[in-house]
Amino acid sequence: MLRLTDIQLPLDHPEPALKAAILHALGINEQELVSFTIFRRGYDARKKSAIILTYTIDVETTNNEKVLARNAGKPRIGLTPDTSYRFVTHTEQAPEQRPVVIGFGPCGLFAGLILAQMGFRPIILERGKAVRERTKDTWGLWRKRELEPESNVQFGEGGAGTFSDGKLYSQIKDPKHYGRKVLTEFVKAGAPEEIMYVSKPHIGTFRLVKMIEEMRTNIEALGGEIRFQQKVTDIDIQDGQVRGLHVNDGEYIKADHVVLAIGHSARDTFNMVHQRGVYVEAKPFSIGFRIEHPQSIIDQARFGPNAGNEILGAADYKLVHHAKNGRSVYSFCMCPGGTVVAAASEPGRVVTNGMSQYSRNERNANSAIVVGITPEDYPEHPLAGIDLQRKLEELAYEMGGKNYNAPGQLVGDFLAKRASTELGDVIPSYKPGITLCDLAAALPAFAVEAMREAIPAFDKQIKGFAMKDAILTGVETRTSSPIRIKRHDDTLQSLNTKGLYPAGEGAGYAGGILSAAVDGIKIAEAVALDIQQAIKN
Repeated sequence: MLRLTDIQLPLDHPEPALKAAILHALGINEQELVSFTIFRRGYDARKKSAIILTYTIDVETTNNEKVLARNAGKPRIGLTPDTSYRFVTHTEQAPEQRPVVIGFGPCGLFAGLILAQMGFRPIILERGKAVRERTKDTWGLWRKRELEPESNVQFGEGGAGTFSDGKLYSQIKDPKHYGRKVLTEFVKAGAPEEIMYVSKPHIGTFRLVKMIEEMRTNIEALGGEIRFQQKVTDIDIQDGQVRGLHVNDGEYIKADHVVLAIGHSARDTFNMVHQRGVYVEAKPFSIGFRIEHPQSIIDQARFGPNAGNEILGAADYKLVHHAKNGRSVYSFCMCPGGTVVAAASEPGRVVTNGMSQYSRNERNANSAIVVGITPEDYPEHPLAGIDLQRKLEELAYEMGGKNYNAPGQLVGDFLAKRASTELGDVIPSYKPGITLCDLAAALPAFAVEAMREAIPAFDKQIKGFAMKDAILTGVETRTSSPIRIKRHDDTLQSLNTKGLYPAGEGAGYAGGILSAAVDGIKIAEAVALDIQQAIKN
């Protein structure tokens, strides 16, 4: 097929206009056009009164070679790249020691799925519960202030991404089109087909729940095994080689190939791995607050008179500010028409996150406004970033009233350096509730200083961003893993532990659903090839 890029049409263009634009761009008549499909649709909203839709189209004509030759030299026209997924190997007989995947978030899900599709019958260990039981436990914190440490926003089937906006876009380099494989599997599991072509695809929490169950069923049908409430308590390493795993029920599982697909909040597992001598190093992450505005304010600022257009949907934003004190402040995990959620996984600590449903029709928009920090801020040892996270989360718990309320403050009061005492027009969405206070005490002074400088700067890009009644809720500390479990670039195995494959967000190699899933595919391929090589030898 032929790939035609950068077709631009008005937001309100009639349906036949796209076909007409294709014919014009290729210089062909209607009889020469066999079919076309939309590969990507985005928009250019720089001119709010005249928003443009931009298309990338795959086209089949009666004579592709002739049309391509006729348009030689035109940068917008070329051959469609092959984005189909091809398995690196396949086995009819799974090895006696089956590969083990620790964690069933996006990374573990796709590592397990690909291994199962290649015939390796993986065992997947998940410390939390199946997704529907997990959902009940998560609501227990939101509605009853009851935290289940092994079943919450962070732990359980689907990982932290299940209770999120379900965003499926990433800026990772993907020369082998693994992301396309991820989207294809999601659609097969029940995701809307539009995720294959919209520029910023998302699914939403409720749909993710059903999809994950469907994908679990698929893995099991292929011979894979998922064991819930199975927490790995120790790794057996002999002469620098993984030999097995100890699980919380006392079982010992022999394994020479272990995928470590734990999420960014598996702090006890990080500690265990470090104690076993696996190479771990501190890495940068970010800390900050969630900010909420009326979604209508964001829609108007981004889309002007086109706010509310069905194609555009609820508006998002991406903001960055480099503060005078040398810190970078940026928006993270923006959730249009969503809610701020309680994301704690340890008793006596408060953490926030953001979530949206597919419809994105809640009253408020929210995002994290966070400040980058580096190991220079926590230089004591490789796990010192975790200590800092816990310290900030414990402080937030105390400031919230020690009942899982989160500390909150109006933006106007935060900028004016005074405590908030009553809400304005913006009603916070965080459950179980917020306690108004002075959030300046919740973060290091350098972070507060940088954020007070950044918010008015963001207001110049998004009019209304610094509105006095907008709500800040603390704290956001789980933006990414505070450690990296380093691996070799070629084998993807741990630097000093053969057979251990650090993967996904927890190992410091992904950030978000799509990139974690892609990393899971890469890891599955590496595991399969190593097993096959061992069999040959």
